[in-house]
Amino acid sequence: VQLQASGGGLVQAGGSLRLSCAASGRTFSRYHMGWFRQAPGKEREFVAAITWSGSSTFLSESVKGRFTISRDSAKNTVYLQMNSLEPEETAVYYCAATAYSSSYLAQHDKYEYWGQGTQVTVSS
Repeated sequence: VQLQASGGGLVQAGGSLRLSCAASGRTFSRYHMGWFRQAPGKEREFVAAITWSGSSTFLSESVKGRFTISRDSAKNTVYLQMNSLEPEETAVYYCAATAYSSSYLAQHDKYEYWGQGTQVTVSS
């Protein structure tokens, strides 16, 4: 599976962005998908994940109520809608795919495929 993330950019605090992650390969629908972010000097952090069927989603506590993850299997794409963005959420955002159990979706070391990342900058 090859992943291509897009949709990042510069936004003011309180604004919104929608990230997209386009996957190539016929087996996209077999993978759980996740979004992670990494700010300079910090560790990679779990943001959100969605199961292969789309029936379950998981969000980190810090983004609950503001971010939404979804997938469109017909388009082989997963989305991350981000609302009410905060300056401390400035980071490179990565999408990733895993065939591991959904019990591990918050663990970045359980993901097998990664996109190149897209920069999100939130100005104050």
